[in-house]
Amino acid sequence: MEPRLNPFASPVLGKVFKHIIAAAKELEDSTLPASTQELVNLRASQINGCGFCTDMHFKDALQLGESAERLNLVASWREATRFTEAERAALELTEEATRIADAAGGVPNEVWANAAEHYDEDQLAALVGAITLINAFNRGNVVLQMPAGDYQPGQFG
Repeated sequence: MEPRLNPFASPVLGKVFKHIIAAAKELEDSTLPASTQELVNLRASQINGCGFCTDMHFKDALQLGESAERLNLVASWREATRFTEAERAALELTEEATRIADAAGGVPNEVWANAAEHYDEDQLAALVGAITLINAFNRGNVVLQMPAGDYQPGQFG
């Protein structure tokens, strides 16, 4: 399967993706745990049906030392007993923000308040940034029909 367009061969889209990647790199310096960022990336990618990003973030999370068991349970995190309360709050915020069009009024105050109980202001900012960026990546990759399965951790440096 070939993508509809190679984003890195396109002068226009290549620049756009490079800026999104640069923004994502800023999150590496945040105090939001990398494992939480990968759980967020994986869950949003599942919701958005982005096979490329689901593959990528599953593998990147494994590379960080995350267990396959927990990663397999991300889609059903509400019923799973393997996530901390902070991770559950991040996953809930991710779902609400990713499905923003499904709820009039956007993300409920209760969801935000729950996340704010577990994360400081800088971590919340990083969480919002991570959710925003993965949704942008997902949408671009879904439109382009980027194939999944061949990603190797670190291939984008």
